[in-house]
Amino acid sequence: MAIRKKSNKNPPVLSHEFIVQNHADIMSCMAMTFLLGLMFEITAKVAVIFVTLQYNVTIPATGMYRAGETISFYHYGIKDLATIFFYMLVAIIIHAIIQEYVLDKINRKMHFSKTKHSKFNESGQLSAFYLFSCVWGTSILVSENYISDPTSLWRIYPHTLISFQMKFFYILQLAYWFHAFPELYFQKTKKEDIFRQIVYIGLYLFHIAGAYLLNLTHLGLVLLVLHYFIEFLFHISRLFYFSDERYQKGFSLWAVLFVLGRLLTLILSVLTFGFGLARAEDQQLNFRTGNFNILAVRISVLASICMTQAFMMWKFINFQLRRWREHSSSQPQSVKKKFVTAKGRTSRKERENGINGTVTSNGADSPRSRKDKSS
Repeated sequence: MAIRKKSNKNPPVLSHEFIVQNHADIMSCMAMTFLLGLMFEITAKVAVIFVTLQYNVTIPATGMYRAGETISFYHYGIKDLATIFFYMLVAIIIHAIIQEYVLDKINRKMHFSKTKHSKFNESGQLSAFYLFSCVWGTSILVSENYISDPTSLWRIYPHTLISFQMKFFYILQLAYWFHAFPELYFQKTKKEDIFRQIVYIGLYLFHIAGAYLLNLTHLGLVLLVLHYFIEFLFHISRLFYFSDERYQKGFSLWAVLFVLGRLLTLILSVLTFGFGLARAEDQQLNFRTGNFNILAVRISVLASICMTQAFMMWKFINFQLRRWREHSSSQPQSVKKKFVTAKGRTSRKERENGINGTVTSNGADSPRSRKDKSS
C-alpha cells in the first residue's frame, strides 16, 4: 500500500483521486440503499436477498430439545452471491474506519518509512481480521462439539445443512477476501506487489469456497481457525517489531507454530479424506444431495491442500534463510566496528604515553628529579 496524501484541493467528481479519497462514503451510500429497501414493501423482497441469509430450512427438533420445537438450518445457493456482495461493501467500510481512525494515527506518531508504512497497514488490517475470525470460529467449534468429537469432520457427510453461525461465518469470510480485490485499487498498491497480493487472496478464496461448495464446512472451519491463529501471531509480532526492532521473540514462537500448523493440517486432511470419507458407505456423486465423496474429488482436494502446504513451507524456508543471512551479515559489521573503536582508543593512550616519554627524555625535569637535585 502506498501512503495516501491528503490535499486541500477537491478533485473532480468521479475522477480517480475522488473515488480513492471517498470510497468509504460511496460504499456506505450503496449499503444504506439496501438497508432502506427493507423499509418499503415493493423493494423489501429484493433487499432482503442482499442483507439476510437465504435458503433457510426448518426441521422438527429432536434429542435435547422439547417436543414441538423446531431448528433452523441453512444450505447454499446462487442467492448467496448477493449476500456476499452486500457484506463485501461492509468490509470495505470497516477497512476504511480501521485505517483512518487507528492505523493512520499510529503512523503519524511513529513516522515510519514508506516500506514500513505499507507493511504496518497490512499487518494491522490482517491482525484485526484474524483475531475476530479466530475467536468467532473457536466459539463455533466449541458450540458444535467439533473439538471433543474429531470424527464429526467426516461423519454424516455430506454436511449440506449447517447452522446460522456456520453459514454466516463462511459468507463473511468470502466477503472479506473478495473485498481485498478493490482494496488493491483504493489503497494504491504498488505494481510490484499486486501479483503477490492476487495470489495470496486467490488461495484463500479457492480453499474457502471449495470447502463451502463441496460441503466440507466442518473440516474447513477447523483448518481456518488453526491457520488464522498462526497468521495472527505473525502479524501481531510484526507490529511489535515495527515499534521496537529488538522484539524478536514473537517471530521465534511463530516459526515453531507455523511448522506444527502445517503438520497438523496435513494430518487432519489425510485422516478426513484417506480414512474417514474413504470408508463411507455412500461414495456416489450426487449433485442433488450434495454428495461429492468420490475418489477423484478426494484426491483432488487432498492434493490441493498438500500443494498449498508445500508452497507455504517453501516461502517460509526462504523467509527464514533471508533473515539468517541478514543477521549473519550484520553481525561481522558490528564486531568490526567494536574492534576499530577499541583499537582507536588504545592507540590514543599509546600516543599520550609516547608524548609524555618524549617530553621527559628531552630534558624536561620531572617533579621527582627536581626534588633529588634540590637535596
